[in-house]
Amino acid sequence: MADIKINVSLPFDELRTAGEFMTPAAVTEVGKVLDAAGFHAGLVTDHPVPTGRWLDAGGHHAQDPFVMLSLLAAATTRLRLQTGILVLPYRSPFLVARSVATLDHFSGGRVTLSVGAGYLKGEFRALGVDFARRNDLTDEYLAALRAALSGAEFTFDGDGFTAFGNRILPGPVQRPHPPLLVGGNSRRAIRRAVELGDGWNPFVTSVSGTDLATTRTAGMTGPDDLRAALGYLAEQCDKAGRTTPLAIHVGGISKPGENCSPAEVVDRIGRYRDAGATAVSVGVTGSTLAQWCDDAAFIGSEIIAKL
Repeated sequence: MADIKINVSLPFDELRTAGEFMTPAAVTEVGKVLDAAGFHAGLVTDHPVPTGRWLDAGGHHAQDPFVMLSLLAAATTRLRLQTGILVLPYRSPFLVARSVATLDHFSGGRVTLSVGAGYLKGEFRALGVDFARRNDLTDEYLAALRAALSGAEFTFDGDGFTAFGNRILPGPVQRPHPPLLVGGNSRRAIRRAVELGDGWNPFVTSVSGTDLATTRTAGMTGPDDLRAALGYLAEQCDKAGRTTPLAIHVGGISKPGENCSPAEVVDRIGRYRDAGATAVSVGVTGSTLAQWCDDAAFIGSEIIAKL
């Protein structure tokens, strides 16, 4: 199973353990452990201004994704730097392109950008973004990103913004641009991935306990659901005339604290691989920095090394 990659969400969003995890030294230690353990990518999420109501109902804080990935880049040499996911309508696509190009340049080409349309109405309201237009904005901003990350002068005529002979230099190391993954389980997200992305980034809802009504996406309970969704993806590729395969990064196939043996996790990874996944993210357990790093190292030796 060496052909499947293992990603992990980074532990820098839990304020109750801020003393353990929210320091530059903690980022350095986590990064070095993940590099040594053989993880493919470290993932950060994106909630710049979540509502108190959502947080109190089980939501979570999120540090600035590009700041955190920059700190991680400085502490690592191999680990990929991945958003998981960035809510694309929240920001100008050209500001995102500048952040991505800078990070990719200074990290030696290690950025993977996974984006989605978002779902938290109160956050859209606070940021002054029209929630009802989030899907159309995501489509447009993805097209703008592709143009802006070319490393050359570009022109793009958007809805309310225009780039006419603009440049973002130095461009990213990766060509034609860092991988652009589309997050979300919905059929619209799948079509967006086929038409505008380099990959699809669904997530397992049965493991995470996701509120589907809040996140406004389709459920994914296991490999069978992934296989069915990839059947729809293949139909859309045929319809669009796309022949280039998409990377399939499945988020959250296991959660921190889940009572599974290493053999059971290896078996689960294999079932997602057989269903079509090219990468999966697994949960790392630990309420202290030492516990988290020990568990990440254990996953490296007892799971990743045995794939």
